[in-house]
Amino acid sequence: MTATSTVDSPSGPSSKREERRVLAGTLVGTTIEWYDFFIFAQLTATLLAPLFLSPLEKSNPGVAQLLSFATIGISFLFRPLGAFVAGHLGDRMGRKAVLVMTLVMMGAATALIGLLPTYATIGVWAPVLLITLRVVQGFSAGGEWGGAALMAVEHAPLKKRGLFGAYPQIGVPIGMILATGLLFLLQSGMSKEDFASWGWRVPFLLSVVLIVVGYLIRRAVGESPVFKEIAQRKAESKAPLGELFRKNKKEVVLAALIFIANNAAGYLLIAFFISYATRTLKMPTPQVLLATTIASFGWLIFTMVGGWLSDKIGRVKTFLIGYGLVFAWMIPMFMLIDSKDILLYGTALFVLTIGLGLSYGPMSAMYAEMFPAQVRYSGISIGYALGAILGGAFAPLIAQALLDTTKWSGSVGIYIMVLCVISAIGVILAKETRGRPLGYSVHH
Repeated sequence: MTATSTVDSPSGPSSKREERRVLAGTLVGTTIEWYDFFIFAQLTATLLAPLFLSPLEKSNPGVAQLLSFATIGISFLFRPLGAFVAGHLGDRMGRKAVLVMTLVMMGAATALIGLLPTYATIGVWAPVLLITLRVVQGFSAGGEWGGAALMAVEHAPLKKRGLFGAYPQIGVPIGMILATGLLFLLQSGMSKEDFASWGWRVPFLLSVVLIVVGYLIRRAVGESPVFKEIAQRKAESKAPLGELFRKNKKEVVLAALIFIANNAAGYLLIAFFISYATRTLKMPTPQVLLATTIASFGWLIFTMVGGWLSDKIGRVKTFLIGYGLVFAWMIPMFMLIDSKDILLYGTALFVLTIGLGLSYGPMSAMYAEMFPAQVRYSGISIGYALGAILGGAFAPLIAQALLDTTKWSGSVGIYIMVLCVISAIGVILAKETRGRPLGYSVHH
C-alpha cells in the first residue's frame, strides 16, 4: 500500500466528512471517560465518605473527608501505567481496539461502583472494592487522552491545530456538565434520604448507556481511512520508553510542569468547591451543583477559545494569559465564595473558567508539536499523566488539609498561585511550537 500523509499541509489531510468523524470520535471518548470520573469526584465531595467510611465518618468526619478525597488521587497514580500499556497494545492491536477497550473499562468500572454494597453491608470490603475500581478507572483514563489528542491534532489543517486539538479537551467540561447536571436533577427531584439510600447509584449505572453510544461512534471512526493511517503509523514506530527518556526527557518534564496548575485548579472546580460549599459553608447542594454546571459551560467555551486563540497568537502567549488570569483571580474568588451567596459563588466559578479554558485549549496542539513523531504518543501520554499526578491527583486532598490547618480559604488560593508560577515557567521553557512540522510526511 502506498500512502502519503499530508498532516502539515495547510489544506489538511482529509475530507470534511472524515474530519467531522475524527473530531466526533475524540470528543465522545473523552466526554464519557470524564463523565465517569466526575460522577465519582463529585459524590466523593458530598456522600461517599458516609457510605463507604461510615465508622470513621461518625468518629472523625474531617479525616473521613480527607480519605475520600484521597480515593480521587489514587486513580491518578495508575494513569502512567495505563498510558504505557495502551501505547504498547496500540502497536500490536491497532488504535480502534485500544480506544474501545479503554472506553469499556472505564464504563464497566463506573457501573460496578453503582452496584457496590456499602460499609453497612460488607464492612471494610466496601472501601477496598471501591479503591480497586478507582484503580481501573485511572488505568483506563491514562490510555485514553493521548490517542484522542493525537487523532485530532495530527489530522488538522496546519493553521487549525489548536482549534482541532481543543475538541478532546472540551470532553472534560462536557463530561462535567453531564455529571453535575444529572446530580442536580436527582438531588432536586428526590429526598435526601432516598438519594443517600439508592439515588446516588443511578448516575453510575447510566454510564452503561453512554458506553453504548460511545462505542457506536468510535466504531464509525474506526472504519475511516484516517483512523487506519494512524494504526499503520503506530505499528511502524514502536518507540521504547528508553528512547523517549534518553532523547526527550526535557520535553516530558516540561509537559508535566505545563499541566500541573491547570489540572489542580480544575479539580478544585470539579470536587473541592462542592465539598467546601456544602459541608463547610452549609450552602444547599442542588444550588451548588447548578452553579457548577453553569460554570462548566464557561469552561467549554473558553477551552475552544483557547485552542482557536493559540492558532492566532501562539501557544505560549495563550497559556500565559490563561495562567495569569487564574493567578490573579484566586484570592478574589475565595472572597466571593466565602460570601455564601449562590450568585457570587457561581460568578466566582465562571470567571475561573476563563483562565482554565485558555490554559487547557492549546494543550493538545502544543504537546503534539513538542515531541518528534517516533515518541509522540508515549511522550504526550506520559507527560500528561505525570502532570495529572503532580497537579490534580491530590489537589482536593491538599486543599482540604490546608483549609483544616489554616482555617483560611485563601491558603488554598495561594497554593494554586504557586502552581501557576511553576506551570508558567514550564510554558516559557518549552518555547513556542506553533507551526512546527509534525514529521509525518512519510511515503510507505
